[in-house]
Amino acid sequence: MNITLAKTAGFCFGVNRAVQMVYDLVSSGEKVCTLGPIIHNSQMVDELKSKGVRVVENAQEVKNDEILVIRSHGVGKSVYETATKAGVRLCDATCPFVAKIHKIVAEQSSKGEVILIAGDENHHEVIGIIGHCVSQYYVFSNESELENLIENHPEIKEIPVSVVSQTTFNAKKWQKAQIFLKKVCTNAKIFDTICSATSTRQAEARELAATCDVMVVIGGRHSSNTVKLYDVCATLCQNTHLIETASELKVEWFSKANNVGVVAGASTPAGIIKEVIKTMSEILQPVDEQMEVVETVQKSFEEMTDEEAFEASLNSLTGEQKVCGTVVAVNASEITVDIGRGVTGYVSADEYSTEPVDLLSEVKVDDKLNLIIMKISDQEGTAMLSKRRYDAIAGWDNIVAAKDSGEVLHGTVRDVIKGGVVVYSNNVRIFIPASQATASRNDSLENLKGTEVDFRIIEIGRGRRAIGSIRSVLREARKEAEEKVWASIAVGDRITGTVKSLTSYGAFVDIGGVDGMVHISELSWNRIKNPAEVVSVGDEIEVYIKALDPEKRKISLGYKKAEDNPWTIFQSNYNVDDVVKVTIVSMTTYGAFARIIPGVDGLIHISQIANKHVAKPQDELTVGQEVDAKITAIDLDKKRVSLSIRVLLEPEVAEEVKEDEVVASTEDAVVEEVAAEAVAEETAE
Repeated sequence: MNITLAKTAGFCFGVNRAVQMVYDLVSSGEKVCTLGPIIHNSQMVDELKSKGVRVVENAQEVKNDEILVIRSHGVGKSVYETATKAGVRLCDATCPFVAKIHKIVAEQSSKGEVILIAGDENHHEVIGIIGHCVSQYYVFSNESELENLIENHPEIKEIPVSVVSQTTFNAKKWQKAQIFLKKVCTNAKIFDTICSATSTRQAEARELAATCDVMVVIGGRHSSNTVKLYDVCATLCQNTHLIETASELKVEWFSKANNVGVVAGASTPAGIIKEVIKTMSEILQPVDEQMEVVETVQKSFEEMTDEEAFEASLNSLTGEQKVCGTVVAVNASEITVDIGRGVTGYVSADEYSTEPVDLLSEVKVDDKLNLIIMKISDQEGTAMLSKRRYDAIAGWDNIVAAKDSGEVLHGTVRDVIKGGVVVYSNNVRIFIPASQATASRNDSLENLKGTEVDFRIIEIGRGRRAIGSIRSVLREARKEAEEKVWASIAVGDRITGTVKSLTSYGAFVDIGGVDGMVHISELSWNRIKNPAEVVSVGDEIEVYIKALDPEKRKISLGYKKAEDNPWTIFQSNYNVDDVVKVTIVSMTTYGAFARIIPGVDGLIHISQIANKHVAKPQDELTVGQEVDAKITAIDLDKKRVSLSIRVLLEPEVAEEVKEDEVVASTEDAVVEEVAAEAVAEETAE
């Protein structure tokens, strides 16, 4: 048994566009309601309801914080006027093919012409079309009703008449109506407004039904185009069944069938179609081991990736599909263009460019655009056009040429996906694997999103798939910069660099393409335990070249400035016999160390703390205490300063002490303290 799925099945352009608008509004945080169900599919309506989308019958039901979506069927002019007066925010998702009919009837009826509409007068699309008529109009649903109409209103034969059809009207009935009108109404202007998707679906359904034993039509029972598909199939195949979901399938339908055909309405989600095919296969497989499922269906717009959509446009491309259009109108979401031959085209913002653009500032009336026709109804209809896909064709040639030449290309990182990033260049999608996206494997891919990058094409795959490398360009640029740096630097040079990373023993600094290291001892004149106490990753700092090793490509950098040396500052500002205010910072058995300035401490020997015998420094002093002391000795070579509190006390109560004894005892204490501190530091390390 063979199961054949029609090539054109699932969402048409207009339905997909309307549903996507609702999803976009919901994802942006808007509270959304639709004027009637967004499409005639209860499953989709229920799904949107679960996302908070309400269905309302009129503008008065819309709440202040909601936005009202006009569905793809369109509405009459009065609905817009009512909503505007009520202050309701609108999102117009009217199918462009339907909007074309609105424009036709508005223009022709304003001239006083009678409007004839082929369609179902109770269908919302037809009600919307009527709402744009300002002159007399009549609706007919078949050739018989049209004949009766002309018989009852014979004046129509003599006066100017414009004729349009509902976009989903039965193509065969429309053809018969046209033949009749051309015979009896010589003044009639006939606008062929049946959507090309509808015509194609009906033609495919007719072809399948003529060769199949069973036909399954998938779609909402209230969907006009689905019902018409059923009518088309039922006239050619008696065993035709209309279902909304896979749960309605019955095994007995297929008991004597060799060939089964499946078609779906324009408002049927792709997921439901897949579920029907899957369920049908599961039902029939035990019965027929030779069953073959022939799925010729194309992916719907909602399922296609940008690359797949581009592929689809190329697969069906002919010279006639490349056009040059003149811009006649622009709004925030769409461009209207004239492409000649009486066809008005529309370019959505998404189809204008791969990059987000402000159409109002980017495009002006009378601009010329090179475009590709994605969908067109007929000579008098509406075309859906794409500029980005036209650009992508030329862009692809550049991509292929760049692979052969090794040329460096420029693009923007649009997405971070599993395994790498997606870059767009010349309107072509290029995949950059994670291993080729950054200079180091540890670098974050997320930081690339939205940035402009240079890259090379390293592989061209089937189906116009390109793979690129950012890393190769980065490494080449870094190598060039490195050679330039090594050719120009010398010991003693001062350079501004950027801190790239920190370790426990120092900081690595990029000095223009080459990394050098500042040892922790070179970061500060004060004693520090971690480089992070002085610098952070990303800081721009001034360093100088301490040493170079060209063979090992190692650079030692210095960061401490000589003028910041605390001993240099001390030497410039302090002398022996100066009285200074100091802060006690530590105690030993032989005295106390006091901070004179940051980086310079002096020793107050225990004998110089008071004018009396002191058993231990803690008896007279505490850490953090500020006291006045006199500088009694300075040894700059050994970085030692001796202090005395005792010499500042009243002479009559102070015990005499020989100055050389003070110095000698102080120096001995310093030696002892330095040795003790060195041992303590080694132990700590």
